[in-house]
Amino acid sequence: MARIGKKAGMIAVFVIAAIALAAGIALAAYVDNNRHGEARDLAKASAACFVEKQVELARTGLGQGRLGQGDGSLVPELWGQENRPPVPALSPTTLNYAEGPDNGPALVLVHGQGMQWEDYARVLPELAKRYHVFAVDCFGHGESAHDSALYSCQAIGQELKDFAAQEIGGPYLVSGHSSGGVVAAWLAANDAEHVTACLLEDPPFFRVTPEEMQAPPGCFVWKDAFEVVHAYLGQDKVADPAVYYAQHSYLFGLFGGLQPKIAEWTAAERAATPDAHLTLAWVPHDWVRGLYFYDDFDVRFAETFHDGSWFAGVDQADLLSRIACPAVYLKAKTKYGEDGLLLAANSDEDAARVQELVGACETIVVESGHDIHYDHPEAFVEAMDRVAGNN
Repeated sequence: MARIGKKAGMIAVFVIAAIALAAGIALAAYVDNNRHGEARDLAKASAACFVEKQVELARTGLGQGRLGQGDGSLVPELWGQENRPPVPALSPTTLNYAEGPDNGPALVLVHGQGMQWEDYARVLPELAKRYHVFAVDCFGHGESAHDSALYSCQAIGQELKDFAAQEIGGPYLVSGHSSGGVVAAWLAANDAEHVTACLLEDPPFFRVTPEEMQAPPGCFVWKDAFEVVHAYLGQDKVADPAVYYAQHSYLFGLFGGLQPKIAEWTAAERAATPDAHLTLAWVPHDWVRGLYFYDDFDVRFAETFHDGSWFAGVDQADLLSRIACPAVYLKAKTKYGEDGLLLAANSDEDAARVQELVGACETIVVESGHDIHYDHPEAFVEAMDRVAGNN
């Protein structure tokens, strides 16, 4: 009996040790993914031969034209109308982008607010197999110009139209996520001669203006992003917008007592590595991914959604009705919080209006978070192939 008891005790020790080892390995993997998962995705994109580049585009105050042969003039063939007289060019503006190998039709990717071209890292290797990808940094993001004069749908759209004329010089497909999806729709409507198809990834149509976002039951993005940024810009006690967001986030407030710790860890991380993307070892990366690129994000961009200037001069219904090319509307499933808040880019009713207004449109609903190409890269690539006619 004593021998049996001793053997059972040894087995128990081994079981406890194995459990502790497995828990340690799981914890190490969890921390490693939080810290380095995005970097590994980007490394795979680099291995697929994506190269980061910059180009200078000329501004005219209308976002039209590009630099000529070094003399500050505008190239006539890129004007929006025939025989438009030349307009004096302002100082050139920088557009940063990543270009992949030329393995098929040109594809322009436009990220969402607060992100940058690297946000597409998970889908770039697969897309590179059959497209010539140009993933851009929108103005106010990444290494593109941080110039508030360019923080509007029309200005970004026109500059990207000029970018496509200069760097692609022919037909192209376009896909945009969130606010980038609204820009993609603008390009499809206003560069119809060259845009052959568009993928609209969870754009917030009919929840873009301040009035639309505040209409009952209210929108998550208004409470969690635009109200917080507006308050940040109106105070002078906290210098770092990422730290201020962590302290006042509606999302983090849902975690109860965890919010002060997340804010504390965010402040410590930003102080230690102010020029690096934010990663928190002990917080699930998906919770804080909205802050990952905040080191390269001008929050004045978000303020244009709070005051409504980002979408000034654009009529949503008119814009959507002028899209003539094939389109796929990739929508994350609509969800509401316990307090009734809309936890999605827009409602099912809004989505139905998009489907009705866009002529050749197919709506695909995905059980996903807002960033579908990150959460479900296979679904995104499949939708891209579908609209491009590659499947």
